[in-house]
Amino acid sequence: MSVKIKPAGKLLIIAAVITAGILGVKWYQARPKEANKAVEVGKVVLPDAPEASLKDNAILLPLPTDADAVNGGTRITWERMAWNAQFSGMYANGGVRTTKSSLFDKAHLDISYVRQDDCNKQMADLVKFAGEYKNNPNEPGVLVSFMGDGMPAFMTSLSKELEPLGPEYQPIILPIAHGKSYGEDQVMGPESWKQDPHNAIGKCVAGVLRDGDVNILLKWAGDNGLKVNPDETTYDGAAINLIAASDFLDAPNKYITGYTEKRKIVTNGKTTGVDTVVGVDAVATWTPGDVNVATKKGGLITIANTRQYASQMPVQVIAIKKWAYDHRTDIENMIIALAQAGDQVRSFNEAKQFAAQVSAKLYQEKDAAYWLKYYNGVTETDIRGLSVHLGGSTVFNLSDMANTYGLGSDKVDRYKAVYNTFGNLMVKMYPSIMPSFMPYEKAVDKSFLLSVISNHPELLEGKAIETKYADQITQAVSSRSYHIEFETGSAVIRSSSYRTLDDIFESAVVAEGLKVGVNGYTDNKGLDEVNIPLSEKRAAAVKDYLIRKGLKDGQIESKGFGSAKPVADNSTDEGRSRNRRVEIVLGN
Repeated sequence: MSVKIKPAGKLLIIAAVITAGILGVKWYQARPKEANKAVEVGKVVLPDAPEASLKDNAILLPLPTDADAVNGGTRITWERMAWNAQFSGMYANGGVRTTKSSLFDKAHLDISYVRQDDCNKQMADLVKFAGEYKNNPNEPGVLVSFMGDGMPAFMTSLSKELEPLGPEYQPIILPIAHGKSYGEDQVMGPESWKQDPHNAIGKCVAGVLRDGDVNILLKWAGDNGLKVNPDETTYDGAAINLIAASDFLDAPNKYITGYTEKRKIVTNGKTTGVDTVVGVDAVATWTPGDVNVATKKGGLITIANTRQYASQMPVQVIAIKKWAYDHRTDIENMIIALAQAGDQVRSFNEAKQFAAQVSAKLYQEKDAAYWLKYYNGVTETDIRGLSVHLGGSTVFNLSDMANTYGLGSDKVDRYKAVYNTFGNLMVKMYPSIMPSFMPYEKAVDKSFLLSVISNHPELLEGKAIETKYADQITQAVSSRSYHIEFETGSAVIRSSSYRTLDDIFESAVVAEGLKVGVNGYTDNKGLDEVNIPLSEKRAAAVKDYLIRKGLKDGQIESKGFGSAKPVADNSTDEGRSRNRRVEIVLGN
C-alpha cells in the first residue's frame, strides 16, 4: 500500500509554512534548536460507538450504474485521501466521477474524485482555485476532505495563504462530517502499558510526527497525567519520547528491525551533555502498518485507537467561502445525498460493498474486499499470539451530522470540543510554531446544515450512532486527578473550579463512547463515617454539574472513597491537599 500521509501528520509542516512564508518548508527547518521541557498535554479520550441506522422496514435504494452521469450539473473536483471513513461519499457519487442514477446525479452534481494524500498539495490546490474563481466564477469548484483533529492548524495556515484575496475568499469548514475513523488509527505498545500507563515513562514511540496517530498518543498520555518530550532529538527519562518516522510504514518497520539512535539526555528541559542510545518501544500507525507489526514481529497490543478515540478523526470538508455561498443549494443537496448514503451504507451490506468497489477504483490499489475488510475492522492474533484490533471506520447519517455540530436534541457541539481540544494541544506542544489557531466559530459555517435540517426533518429518521454504557467501569483507559474546590465541609462546588469542570465536560463530550467515572476522595482528617458520605456527595455534585452541561446520566458514575487510596503523605498540609481530590476515570 502506498503512503497515506494524513492531515495531522502535516499539521506543523503547514504551521511552519506560515512561519517561514514559503509553501513546502519542512518541519525540520523550523523545529526548536534548544531542548524543551516535556509537555503535559491535555485530557481527552474519544468515543467508541456501534453502527446503527435505518429501521427494519427500510428500503434498499437501487445501486448506481457504471455509466457516467450527463446531467449538466455543477462541476466539482473533490480531493480525498485514501480513507475508509468516506464510504458514504463513494456510494453517493457512484464512481470516481458521478455516475448515472447515483445520489449526486439526482442532486444535479458532477463531481470528480481525486486521490490526494498530501495536505500541502491540498492547500496549494485550494489557494490556486480561489485565485482562479475570483477571476472566473464559472471555474469548477474544489473541495478537500480532511481529518477533524487536523483542522485547526490547516485552517489557520490556509487562511493566512488566502488573505491577499480578501475576506470573501477565506476557507470555511462545511458541516458535512460524513464519517470517521473507527479503529484503523492506533498506538501499539507493550502489554505493561495497558496494565499501568506509567510504564510508558522513559520509553520511545515511533510515528509520523504531528500526525493524527501521534495525537492519539498525546491524548492517552495527557489523560493519564504523563508528560511528552516535544523535541524528537533528545531523550527525557521522565517523559514519553518520540522517534520520527518518514511515513506510517516506516514507524512499524523501525520497531520490527530493532532501530536505535543516539540522543542527548535532557532533564527539566536542559541538556546534560550525556548521550544515550534509544530504541523503539511502541508504534503510532494505521492499517496496514499495524498489520505489519502483528505479522512480522508481534509483541505489541492496542493501547489506544480510534475505536476508543472515535471522535478524533471525523471527515471534514473545506471550501472557499465565496464559492460555497454562490452554490448554497448545491451544498445543501450534497448534504442530503450524503445523509441518505450514510443510512444506506450503515443499513445494507450491498451498499457497503458497492462503496468498497468505488474506493478500490479511486485509490487504485488493493481490491474491494480489502477496503471492505478494513472498513469493518477485524480482531486477529499476532505472531506471538496476542490479540490485536486492525482497521475500522464508520459513516454518518443526518442525525449524526446534526449531533456532530450541536444541532441535535441535546445541543452539545461535539466537533467544537474536538476542534478546540486539538487546537489547544498543538499550541501547547509547539507554541513557537503555532501560537494560536483560527476560532471555531469563524472556521465552521453551520448555516447549510441548519437549512437542511429545517426543510427535511424526514431525513432525521435514521438512528444516530449511539453508545450503550456499561453499568460500571471495569476497564480504565485513563485516570487522572483534579483538585476541585468545595465549600468547607460541604459538597457545594466553588465557582473557582467551574473552568476545571468545563474542561472535564469537554473531555467527556469528545469521549462520548467511554463511561466517565467520578471518584471522590478526602484526606484522613475525621472519621470514615463523615469522610465517605462527604466524598460521595462531592462526586455526585460533579456528576450533576456535568449532566446539567449536557452529558447523559448513563454515561457517568460517581463514587466516594473517603480517605482511601491516598496519593500523598497525609502528615503534611501539601499531602492532605493533594489527597482531597476528584479522580476522573474514562473506560468501559
